Amino acid sequence: MNTQPAETIAVLLMAYGGPDKLEDIPAYLADVRHGRPFSQELLEEITERYRRIGGRSPIVELTRAQAAGVERLLNTPEAAAEGIRYRTYVGMRHWHPYIHEVVPEILRDGADRLVAVVMAPHYSKMSVGAYLQRLSEALEAHRAALPVLAVESWKDEPAFIAAVADRIDEALARFPEETRDEVVLLFTAHSLPERILSWGDPYREEILTSVERVARQFPSRRWIFAFQSQGASEEPWLGPTVEETLDRLAAEGVENVLLVPIGFVCDHVEVLYDVDIEHRQYAADLGIRLERTTSLNDHPLLCQAIADVVRRRVAEARVAAAS
Repeated sequence: MNTQPAETIAVLLMAYGGPDKLEDIPAYLADVRHGRPFSQELLEEITERYRRIGGRSPIVELTRAQAAGVERLLNTPEAAAEGIRYRTYVGMRHWHPYIHEVVPEILRDGADRLVAVVMAPHYSKMSVGAYLQRLSEALEAHRAALPVLAVESWKDEPAFIAAVADRIDEALARFPEETRDEVVLLFTAHSLPERILSWGDPYREEILTSVERVARQFPSRRWIFAFQSQGASEEPWLGPTVEETLDRLAAEGVENVLLVPIGFVCDHVEVLYDVDIEHRQYAADLGIRLERTTSLNDHPLLCQAIADVVRRRVAEARVAAAS
């Protein structure tokens, strides 16, 4: 029996964040834009989007539900026998609880090390890298020497792939049986500026790795990939866009599409508005029935994927420390 004091491992799940109410949107936008001014028109547009999805973002409570599921899976009898106790935390990049607001809590709780997981499966310096930089800055501000194990990518975690496939199976059942075999899978992820390609950024390849692994579970099903939610800046963004892709499918006579937002792991504005309202209407105008897979949210397999990657990262660090 292990008689050593338990090693407390903090697991920080980081997500984008979103306003809790419509009145928060000006401050939220200012944070997203790093203090750069924005027009009244942009404010009104973003406010209307949130109004149409219920007046707020659900991302914080959904990430907390994911964290609770991960913590339950990590604190097994085997972990206890190894002298490990896990505790999960949630920090947001652009709204409360900010990453820098959560770090003092982690330090007060006496964590021995920290595993940092961004709730986005696919690495890009512009996305995942930015979260890890925020965490590093917060720790430096507190002069904390807490060892950090960063999970930069979990694009091919088997449980993650299985969770997406499970959601696809559920969603395909919504289509009439006589047309089900004709449904095209349209995988999507958030677009980023094209300039990331000049850095050799792996973002596109990371996404396609996930897509191809999921698609293998449906070998006779046609699939296609597009980027969604391009930003408002004038610089070029990664494509093709969902709209361009739907135009092409309509020209081919495709009538049924299942959109799989594989780059997103919970409901928020890019899913609830961009997909459920804008893309669905765009498809309907083309004569296409567009359905969407239910977001993973706290799907047991998603929680399992995060627990698996955390457990593996800790095991690797322990082996390295012992050698």
